[in-house]
Amino acid sequence: MHFKKMLAVLALCSPLGLVPAAHAQDVIKVGLIASFSGPFADYGRQMQAGIRTYMQQHGDIVAGKKIVIIARDTTGPAPEVAKRLAQELVVRDKVDFLAGFGLTPEALAAAPIAEQAKKPMIIMNAATSVITAKSNYIARVSMTLPQTSQPMGSWAAKNGMKKVVSLVADYGPGIDAEAAFKSSFTAGGGQLVESIRVPLRNPEFAPYIQRIRDAKPDAVFVFVPAGEQSIGFMKAYRERGLAEAGIRVIGTGDLTDDHVLNAMGDPALGAITTSHYSAAHDSPENKAFLKTYAAANPEAGRPNFMAVAAYDGMAAIYQVARQLDGKIDGDKAMAVLKGLKLISPRGPITIDPVTRDIVQTVYVRKVEKVGRELYNVEFDKFANVKDPGK
Repeated sequence: MHFKKMLAVLALCSPLGLVPAAHAQDVIKVGLIASFSGPFADYGRQMQAGIRTYMQQHGDIVAGKKIVIIARDTTGPAPEVAKRLAQELVVRDKVDFLAGFGLTPEALAAAPIAEQAKKPMIIMNAATSVITAKSNYIARVSMTLPQTSQPMGSWAAKNGMKKVVSLVADYGPGIDAEAAFKSSFTAGGGQLVESIRVPLRNPEFAPYIQRIRDAKPDAVFVFVPAGEQSIGFMKAYRERGLAEAGIRVIGTGDLTDDHVLNAMGDPALGAITTSHYSAAHDSPENKAFLKTYAAANPEAGRPNFMAVAAYDGMAAIYQVARQLDGKIDGDKAMAVLKGLKLISPRGPITIDPVTRDIVQTVYVRKVEKVGRELYNVEFDKFANVKDPGK
């Protein structure tokens, strides 16, 4: 059925279409689409925790209206589910914003719904460059993989790494990461001697680790989704003796994700990554964020970059609501988002007015023991990095 016809039919059929108009005018609804169960459940939980943190700090009333979060679980990666949930949130729940999207395939599937319904869609994680080009109503507050991978290529080339093997997850963000790293690393005089791509679901790292060892590079550049896969890679890296063979590990921040870093233990020590956020970031905003996060989410553990992106996503939504006096219109909302500047727990961020993608500082970090815990300790940075994929 054509989308606009479906809008009309569902609006008539849905009991939510009968909510009194006065009540509808009292709230601003945010439809949160993410994985809350399945292999990427931590993505949704981190986003929800970041949202909860922002709302605890700033309250749930903006421009006289109550902010309501309607969370929906994709169980992902499941693009067809994400698309259906986006349709339902727009038509039945009459949301003012779509938000979340931990995984690229799900963001791409929902993009046409945002475009047709003229609903602002706030990307809180999904990191393939092309996403913001798929709808005029998308703004991203997280990062792109080229944005964090390209600085690592430049840094590695300047710091004595001549030969590198890359290992990335075989889907959009991984392919983006590989291309961006290769571009800046080879431009700096380095050689990418082998490119390895591993399945997105449940990769077995042992055979790939052996290929890396056989290639005898100076380092291996890694992007795999944060969580079980990053833990699995670091475990295999140590067990197969790559560190003893003098092969260093470098990568994007997903590899040494704050939320699972302590679970990795000592095998992660010395790993160097580039990322836009570390829980060790030294700023008043981050200290306040960490304090409120712990109070608002006592069982959640340490926040990661997804929690911060969700926190900043809510800051953007609140800013739109404030400037539009609570009357959310898709085109007017995007006008507010274009060029929006915020001081985030990660540092200053801007939404590029042309690409609607984020501009931010990318930090170079090394895993070190601070007290009894492991942290990504920042020691260098690249300021005002745009997505090089655009």
